[in-house]
Amino acid sequence: MKDSPLADWAVGCLVQIVALVLCFVFLTENDCVWVCAYAIILSPVALVVRFLLHHADLDGIPTRLIGPVFFAVAVLLGCFAKLDTGDGDEPENPQATPPEVAATNAPPSVDGEAGAEEAAELPPGIRYTPPEENAVTVEEALAELDALIGLGEVKDEVRKFTSFVRVAQQRREAGLKVAPISYHMVFTGNPGTGKTTVARIMAKIYRALGIVEKGQLVETDRGGLIAEYVGQTAVKTGAVIDSALDGVLFIDEAYAIVDEGAGGYGAECIATLLKRMEDDRDRLVVIIAGYPDEMKRFIASNPGLQSRFSRYIHFPDYTAEELAAIFRMNVRKNQYVLSEEAESRLEPALREWTRKRDRTFGNARYVRNLFEKAVERHAMRVSGLENPTKDDLMTLTAEDIGLPAED
Repeated sequence: MKDSPLADWAVGCLVQIVALVLCFVFLTENDCVWVCAYAIILSPVALVVRFLLHHADLDGIPTRLIGPVFFAVAVLLGCFAKLDTGDGDEPENPQATPPEVAATNAPPSVDGEAGAEEAAELPPGIRYTPPEENAVTVEEALAELDALIGLGEVKDEVRKFTSFVRVAQQRREAGLKVAPISYHMVFTGNPGTGKTTVARIMAKIYRALGIVEKGQLVETDRGGLIAEYVGQTAVKTGAVIDSALDGVLFIDEAYAIVDEGAGGYGAECIATLLKRMEDDRDRLVVIIAGYPDEMKRFIASNPGLQSRFSRYIHFPDYTAEELAAIFRMNVRKNQYVLSEEAESRLEPALREWTRKRDRTFGNARYVRNLFEKAVERHAMRVSGLENPTKDDLMTLTAEDIGLPAED
């Protein structure tokens, strides 16, 4: 006796219901949704197969297995072959990148100091002056140089260089031969003697003379070039150089690159720098600076450095009179005045301090720190006055500055 089609149908439905319950228990919600979707899609196919089996007198076990088999297929498809609707986990275009992923993978933008769109991503500790800030004439840049206190020999050297380049350009325009010119420079001098300030002015001069196309200035030191692990220094140094292309790269305390503590990474940095100076010789000017003796040893340590850096400018220490002038300039710029006693004792005190100085003496940096401390002492003194006058708020005394009493 054959089982009735109704009994077969009932058994099949019961099996599918049990299987569906098990799916909701053991599968994720997303998988269950896809299982149900595939079950609905496959239901008409199951009904057609069941109908064909019934008319072929194959009722019984084969008919009862139709439901479970098709449901099992729906489960497999739901778990491992989800349809791509365009709003799932993967983008419609496998070659496209979702906006949120693109934002995550994109390199961080260069900070405000770096500013220019064409600047490469820079490591921390890099100072970037964009080209537009260096857009001045040669005369304006030289006037800025002349406004600096002291540095007479430095100003003469810069003017000689500027005149030399201008005449070479005029000879070239006239069709005459021009000897090759090395634009790279070595600044030697103790701390606080104006090397960085003059490097910034030189970047403006290079741009105004057309030596570099854009004229941005990238300032760095050993920390901005040397990486922590083998193989990374070349990449880090290359990124800094990329940001300086068509402009000027200034490396302060350059001798520190090859300090023993840098291991082999310093040599990797120098090799990268020399190669890029050769490969990009028409797009890059490099100025390096540091203590006189250390810079001489640094240049002498590598034939490539000797051949590329042949122009030296020495920055002498400031005299006591020049340091006093720098201090007075800071006083005026910040709307202070010196008391008569402070004015009379300032230069003698600076002469005594400079007489004892060694090469670590900060020069202009020392004077700036002296002024900042004077402002702090002045604030402490004035804060104790009940009703300070405008003169009280502006006047720096000898005690504020920390000047010793006259003998």
